[in-house]
Amino acid sequence: MKKIIFSLVAVSCSLASFAQQENLSNSTKPIHAEEPPVDGYVAKSDIENRKVIPYAAIRQTDIAYSKRVWREIDLREKMNKAFASPKSRLIDIIIAAVMNGELTAYDPTPTENDPNGDSFKNILPADQVMARFGGDSVLVEEFNENNEVISSRYESRSFSGENVIKFRIKEDWIFDKQRSIFEPRIVGIAPLIVPQIPGADMGSSVTASSGEGQSANFDPFDPFAVQPEQRSQEVAQQDVPVATPTFDTGFVPSVDPTPAFWIYFPEARHILVNKEVVNRNNDATGLSYDDVFIKRMFASYIVKESNPEDLRIKDLLSDGVERLYESERIKKALMDYEQDLWSY
Repeated sequence: MKKIIFSLVAVSCSLASFAQQENLSNSTKPIHAEEPPVDGYVAKSDIENRKVIPYAAIRQTDIAYSKRVWREIDLREKMNKAFASPKSRLIDIIIAAVMNGELTAYDPTPTENDPNGDSFKNILPADQVMARFGGDSVLVEEFNENNEVISSRYESRSFSGENVIKFRIKEDWIFDKQRSIFEPRIVGIAPLIVPQIPGADMGSSVTASSGEGQSANFDPFDPFAVQPEQRSQEVAQQDVPVATPTFDTGFVPSVDPTPAFWIYFPEARHILVNKEVVNRNNDATGLSYDDVFIKRMFASYIVKESNPEDLRIKDLLSDGVERLYESERIKKALMDYEQDLWSY
């Protein structure tokens, strides 16, 4: 009996040692494996094998209160640095999924059937997605010793998500009276880009330079400003060289970031659930991008709430600080609604 037990123990130990040799980091002798070795001592497979946990079902008759808000996530804030990490950048994940056909991009251009451009009505083809970020190819020209173009060709341009620093989120705050829960549910996500407008850097101010080297600025839109023609007639009577107006290019109009395309969040969850988020303090986070959005682990500010006039906060307030105050007021109003439902 003892021999049988000893033989079983010996066989189990040999099997355990054989199983450990599959991971080169735990091997005791050099092994030439056909597959690349594990980058570390443990292969992270929990994130790759995760499945989306569905939301609880809500009936329309159980919705006692609903409010739609639009908010923006600024990746320059400290709490949102993980979204812009080169190891796992959010925009790179979305672009790769769209180009591979795993996600559908929707056109944000307002149309008759979609006045705001965020109702997921018009599909944006995958070949036009890269055009929103400046095109997917660049013209490369070759010159000779005389600085003459001898040949030209198009080369594919590698996409860089460093220029995307903001995301817009559309979400619904719903109170389910059947479950007595007031919760937000994200509907869509859109990366924001600053559109390049040709000629937007041209200035509108004019500088008049005199023959003696002196310059005088005047505003062409000011009805009380002395115009160059009137100034030249006055100077001509005094035998002084006429001032020559030149345009100053210092004026640059500000263009607000706009959505490049919209992604339907329930569809994107199946992609984000298998993408790990980088943590500054701990590499073994076990959190995916789906967890970050569901658990609300990001900083944001509200830019619009549903209203009869369909106005944004910037349409009502021009000062940036006042807009932030209004954003916090809307957040507090949502929280106060939930607190006022209960009495003790």
